[in-house]
Parts: sequence; C-alpha cells; structure tokens
Amino acid sequence: MPIAANVQLGERTRIPLPDLVNLYGCSIGDDTFIGPFVEIQTGATIGRLCKIQSHSFICEGVDIGHEVFVGHGVMFTNDLLPRATDESGRRITDDWVMSRTAVEFRASIGSRAVILPVRIGASSLIGAGSVVTKDVPPYAIVAGNPGRVIGDVRDKRAPR
Repeated sequence: MPIAANVQLGERTRIPLPDLVNLYGCSIGDDTFIGPFVEIQTGATIGRLCKIQSHSFICEGVDIGHEVFVGHGVMFTNDLLPRATDESGRRITDDWVMSRTAVEFRASIGSRAVILPVRIGASSLIGAGSVVTKDVPPYAIVAGNPGRVIGDVRDKRAPR
C-alpha cells in the first residue's frame, strides 16, 4: 500500500493519485497537496498548506514548515558521509549519522534542487537546479551549484 497506515494525514490533505506515492511513518499537515511519484520517509514532517510537487524525495530528518512550496523533482539528503561499506568491506546498514534539514515558513524550493542537511530560512527562494550546501538566511534568493545568495525576495515584485 503506497500510503502506510502509520502516516498522519492532516485534514483536507490532497493526494490526487494515492497509488503513485510512497508515504510511510511521516506526518503531513492540513490542506497540503502531495503530487504523484513523491516519497516521504519515516520521521519526516510536512506542515500545513504546503505543495509537494511530483517526483520529490523527502527523507528521514527533514522538517518542512507551513506554507512551503517544494517543486518537481526536489531531492533532500540526510547523510553527509554516505558509504555502502565500511573499511573492512562489510555493508553498512545502521551505522551512519543522520543529519537534519529544516525548511522554514513559506520558503520555496525550485524544481530539481538538491538540498543537503541545512536550515532554509523563512520566505526564502531556492532557484531551480540549485545545490544547497549551506544554511539559507530568511528572504534570501539562492541559485547555482553550490547555491549562493544572489538577492532578497523583498526586493522583487511578482509579475502582474
């Protein structure tokens, strides 16, 4: 079953194609939208009024605040030193350190961004395709690989 019984779904959460998601052990707030081909792992939290677009991966250790936009194909990571085996060639299963990510209120993350364990500040904007390796201040516009602050959302106006 793509939505496990241990998922805490908020009221009026919309998952238009529930057979095409993989949700387990996570918590999703009220009035949130989850697109197809999204995986949200155990221990991840999603706030209320969020949009999680298709093909995104939200791993254990990720906390997404309220009113956050996650674009198509966004990839979160939680291991800063990933390895398949240890020094003696044995497969690593549980011997790794999970690093956490926090995405604060009303932040927006553009499609295909890769987010390492960081804090993304409130109302910030992550450009499509960015690789975020450091904390992002509130209201910052971040773009590139590695992601760098290139502006402030308060200096921009939405097109009319």
